[in-house]
Amino acid sequence: MPDKKNEEWQDWLEGIRAIAPLLPAALPFGMMAGLAAAKVDFDALLGIGQSAIIFAGASQIAMSQLIGEKALPAMAVLTVLLINLRFAMYSASLSLHLRGLSGTKKSLVVYLLTDQAYALALARFTLHPDWSLDRKFRFYLGTAITLWIVWMASTALGYYLGAGLPPSWGLEFGVPITFIALMVPGLRDSATVAAACVGGVMAVIAAPLPNNLGLFLAALCGIAAGYAWESIMLAPQEGDDT
Repeated sequence: MPDKKNEEWQDWLEGIRAIAPLLPAALPFGMMAGLAAAKVDFDALLGIGQSAIIFAGASQIAMSQLIGEKALPAMAVLTVLLINLRFAMYSASLSLHLRGLSGTKKSLVVYLLTDQAYALALARFTLHPDWSLDRKFRFYLGTAITLWIVWMASTALGYYLGAGLPPSWGLEFGVPITFIALMVPGLRDSATVAAACVGGVMAVIAAPLPNNLGLFLAALCGIAAGYAWESIMLAPQEGDDT
């Protein structure tokens, strides 16, 4: 029994170690979310509490900005839903590895789902297909809960202290750093490189589009480019087989 408990704890620690390099970039991102809430005069309960409810940085910042600009509540909610649509794809992808979990555990996985937790979990599950379902779940919780704690703390820090920080600190640097750290390890072949390049270029070109629609257009173009590139590269091989 002690050996089993030690192995289970090691699974948690492995998840914590995996997410640790991304936490310094997540800290300023969370502070930005807290600062955005403070700037539109949310009280502390709402400004910090939204992190526990939404738990998605880009959505929280967008919602705060829209409310500050007196946008219709329906528009703010719709914007949050649009930005978070990618999590539906994440869930479908992770379900292939976490099928068999109880309803309660699945709900916990969905609630804690983030770009970071998804990318790290998928990479590790793919690398270790022999892992048991329980071990995968413990690794996932190690990454996701650690990030949740840091996110809540950084949001509170941004809410209470962010307004006093000089603009020259440029907290916004944490956002691109976080996503670069997630993307680079996934560039393992020419198709993913093509998808990243096309998606990145389109994100810049489509940035002026309202309601963050440029993000979705860039994602669709990146996916299409990766699929097209892979189809082109595989076409000669399929031809040779026939």
